[in-house]
Order: sequence, then structure tokens, then C-alpha cells
Amino acid sequence: MMQILHMTVNGKDVEVGIDPRESLADTLRERLGLTSVKKGCEVGECGACTVIIDGEAFNSCIYLAVWAEGKHITTLEGLLGPNGELSDIQQAFVEEAAIQCGFCTPGFILTAWEILESGKEYTDAELRKLLSGHLCRCTGYENILRAVKKTMYKRLGKELPQS
Repeated sequence: MMQILHMTVNGKDVEVGIDPRESLADTLRERLGLTSVKKGCEVGECGACTVIIDGEAFNSCIYLAVWAEGKHITTLEGLLGPNGELSDIQQAFVEEAAIQCGFCTPGFILTAWEILESGKEYTDAELRKLLSGHLCRCTGYENILRAVKKTMYKRLGKELPQS
């Protein structure tokens, strides 16, 4: 039995028919064509499916679509500027070569966005812990950490400390 879901996705009001048993990841990818939402492990362990729901990062593979009723969802596509320009964290990932195959990148960037939106200054150890819900086979994590740290300091109006 199909059900109508109402939510705001990347700033746009959306009404979509869903199976009440489907995950938000499936709805976003298959019904709305938002392919930045990756399906990796499908058990909430790898972070590839991370999206922002009402300002908080969630694994959309284990989040039922019906739970998103009335919520504000942001995917990687939603971070782009009005003319398609990259957000500061996306640009930092490019500058720091924090991407290789790109599969895990959207989830990392959305979690980084949540971290950066807090407006707090974190230590390297804290950033590592906050990013630890993501698995990456390619980068070795250091470039990702550098990109997040660089953006954090820039947003805080501080100089990036030399390592």
C-alpha cells in the first residue's frame, strides 16, 4: 500500500508516494533521483548514506522514509549555491584532495557540515571521533580531517595552526 510523504528536500517542498517500509535512502535515490545518497552497508555502519534531517546527520539507510514526514532533509546536492557553486566544505575537500573514488564523500561532507554548523572549535582527536562513523577505503582519512579542520578554522575566523 502506497503512502504519500510530505517533506522539504534541499529547500523544496516534496510530495512523493512511498512504500511505508522503505528507507529514506531508497526514497531519496530511487524516487527523487538524488544519487549523492549512497547505499553502502545498508545497516548504518559505513556512513555513505548520511543526510541531514532537521540539522542533524543521520544514516538514511536505517531511517524509514515515513519518519521524514514534515522534516527538512538536506543531501549533498542541497549544499550547492544558487549557481551550482560548491559550499566551503565541498571546496575544502577538493583543495585538500580528500576524495578519491567519491563513494564515501557525500556522507563525510554532510557529517562535516553538521560539525561545522555547531560553530565550535574541536581538537583533532574530537574531529576524528565525530567523523568516526564513516568508512573510507581510499583516502586514509588524513586529507578528510585536514579539509574539515581547514574549514572549521576559516569559519571561526582563525588561522589554521601549522602541524
